[in-house]
Amino acid sequence: MADAPPIDIVHNADARRFETVIDGALARCDYRRVGSVLQIHHTEVPVALEGRGIAGKLVAATLEHAKAQGLKVAPYCSYVRSYMRRHPETQALLAPGQTV
Repeated sequence: MADAPPIDIVHNADARRFETVIDGALARCDYRRVGSVLQIHHTEVPVALEGRGIAGKLVAATLEHAKAQGLKVAPYCSYVRSYMRRHPETQALLAPGQTV
């Protein structure tokens, strides 16, 4: 079995999301910046693309962006909270009062 092609994650700042298009389908992680906090509201991967690790890569890119910009995060999306529980090294990015 051949390796899956790499997933190209793009920061679409105008739409306030990280996204990728695979086989014509859009997968995304939506956020809103409020001051020094990146509120992550929604992660969506079409059913046809599930099971490929796309959501995790979208969230990782979003968290990496927050870290690079010196921002904290408010994980309002349940998938993002779950991701951060599985990757405790990301929890230093949590905004005051936020938990996973």
